[in-house]
Amino acid sequence: MSSTEEAHEQEHHDEVASSYVPPPPKSIGELVAADQEDESLRKYKETLLGNAIAENIVIEPGNPKKVLVKKLVLVSEGQTEKTLDLSGDLSQLKQTVFTIKEGVQYRIRIEFFVQHEIVTGLKYIQKTYRKGIQVDKMTHMVGSYAPKMDLQSYTTPLEDAPSGLLYRGHYTVSSLFTDDDQNEHLKWEWSFEIKKDWN
Repeated sequence: MSSTEEAHEQEHHDEVASSYVPPPPKSIGELVAADQEDESLRKYKETLLGNAIAENIVIEPGNPKKVLVKKLVLVSEGQTEKTLDLSGDLSQLKQTVFTIKEGVQYRIRIEFFVQHEIVTGLKYIQKTYRKGIQVDKMTHMVGSYAPKMDLQSYTTPLEDAPSGLLYRGHYTVSSLFTDDDQNEHLKWEWSFEIKKDWN
């Protein structure tokens, strides 16, 4: 595909994405009350919502946020998982630099809690920069999640780290966990280096 075709394809994709209007948010109570006469749908909702139907799930009392993002984990086969703690001082994250061996495949796992209400259309957006210039952007549709006392997670599809002398070096990443309603659940910056080897 030529660069002109790629640009046209991206414009078309942006137009399609921007024309989507998310449905108005509904509380758990409203969702449970709807379609009560449909037995199979009622059972499906009970399975999906679990304890959230019977109780207000609250992980952090006093925190009104629906999504509490806790960790970013870099996963590559044969390697120890590298973890970024997102529950503390986010301004310090850039000082922890992940090393990624050129050419390997890796995934990113985001771990989070959902409390109070269902969240719909969660998205993970990642922009990667080198020397101040954006070199990549990824948008992953994470999905919809009901409140749970358990930690929940989303893992991105496999990514290929670039390979070759030109691609080795330091990268900074701007990450955003958002949703259909443009709620900014967490925004953070972190860094990685592409190297010839893991060490």
